[in-house]
Amino acid sequence: MDLNPADAKLADAIRAELGDDVLRPVSERYLEEPRNRFAGEIGLLALPRNAQDVAALVRLASDVRVPVVPYGGGTGLVGGQVMTSGPAPLLISLERMTAIRAVYPTENVLIAEAGAVLEDVHAAAEAADRLFPLSLAAQGSCRIGGNLATNAGGVNVLRYGNARDLCLGLEAVLPSGEIWHGLSRLRKDNTGYDLRNLLIGSEGTLGIITAASLKLFPRPAEVGTAMFQVTSPEAAIDLLALTRDLVGETVSSFELIHRQGLDFLTEVLPDVRQPFDTPPDWSVLIELGLAAGQTASERLEAIFAAAEPRGLVKDGVIAQSEAQRRALWAVRERIPEANRLIGSVSSHDISVPISTIPEFIRQGAEVIGALSPFRINCFGHLGDGNLHYNVFPPKGQNRDAFDGHRKAVKSAVHDLVHAFDGSVSAEHGVGRLKVEDLERYGDPVKLQAMRGIKAALDPKGIMNPGVILTA
Repeated sequence: MDLNPADAKLADAIRAELGDDVLRPVSERYLEEPRNRFAGEIGLLALPRNAQDVAALVRLASDVRVPVVPYGGGTGLVGGQVMTSGPAPLLISLERMTAIRAVYPTENVLIAEAGAVLEDVHAAAEAADRLFPLSLAAQGSCRIGGNLATNAGGVNVLRYGNARDLCLGLEAVLPSGEIWHGLSRLRKDNTGYDLRNLLIGSEGTLGIITAASLKLFPRPAEVGTAMFQVTSPEAAIDLLALTRDLVGETVSSFELIHRQGLDFLTEVLPDVRQPFDTPPDWSVLIELGLAAGQTASERLEAIFAAAEPRGLVKDGVIAQSEAQRRALWAVRERIPEANRLIGSVSSHDISVPISTIPEFIRQGAEVIGALSPFRINCFGHLGDGNLHYNVFPPKGQNRDAFDGHRKAVKSAVHDLVHAFDGSVSAEHGVGRLKVEDLERYGDPVKLQAMRGIKAALDPKGIMNPGVILTA
């Protein structure tokens, strides 16, 4: 269906209905995304003040068949926030809608507008002596609406789940310009189709999230963090099972780290203090969140003591202070920064069944090694099977020299993921980057159902065209 560019006529209609305060000049940051893989275009930029403004903007765009691109913090890694081709869109940024509308500590619920920065949601929960556990590297700039629209993951999925699992209800503007008032605080509501879960993960293709009811949790009385050297990925999986046997569901994070990531830190971020004099081939970062009366360091020591005789671990460091805890996490959290400074040929956010991870890593090294002597940095959320599998040029060479290899590398990795019954998008979404991958690897019946849903809710095809599904 043909769409039209956002033009002066639409701008006049917006000003007539909403005043002069909503439309803003377009600045460069709205045209970019973090990996610089896509350059966007914008016809008009709107910064609504509330859900009613968003509804009016979408309705006016629908009336004249203008594409709409929702914009959160701009931190997405698959290009969903930039429109790269087609008629210049109306970009709707939620950055003015930042209110924490309410906190219900006894219910463990917080209601936030979609433009609230994730870190501010954390602070509001903490002020009520509660925890909102979604934790991402970009939490100082990403916004909760975008987190939900992409079903963000992060380091605490093992214990608390993805963004989808942390949401009770939504307020959202549908492609018709109508507001769905679904800000439920209920834990049980069995009244038909779940529009909340339909919109979460839809990446702005079925509507614009304007507010959310979020689940809170009791704050752990004590947090324990450790980094253990493990003998292999198989040992890491066995250590995860042993840890859960010993401490149950108090395991918040269980991160796998490969030596290549530590070597990158040494190469480009030498200020990051590493816990071991000689970087191990494989290590894991473990975090526990315990109730009152439990001692985290003792639990971690017991885990190491049980694992060492089994040949699972060789050495370890247990944080004895908050400063040491932060230093251990800095190692994990700055690996993506080091990756960007090195410059990858191709980066992959994938998941495979946890028990198959060691064999996937072995076969991955073989198929990538057959293409070129690339360096592989494989790290990520072992506890939920999500690996960040990134391929880099040989040391001393620039990724630009390997641009011609990108497609072959990506296909080799994704073909292997598919062979292992995995997913080519574990937590970053599909966006524009992986549309062809979804067509190639997705179940045909699922894709047909998705197109039917899109056609039913967005018959004019105005909502973030080109994201998730082909036209």
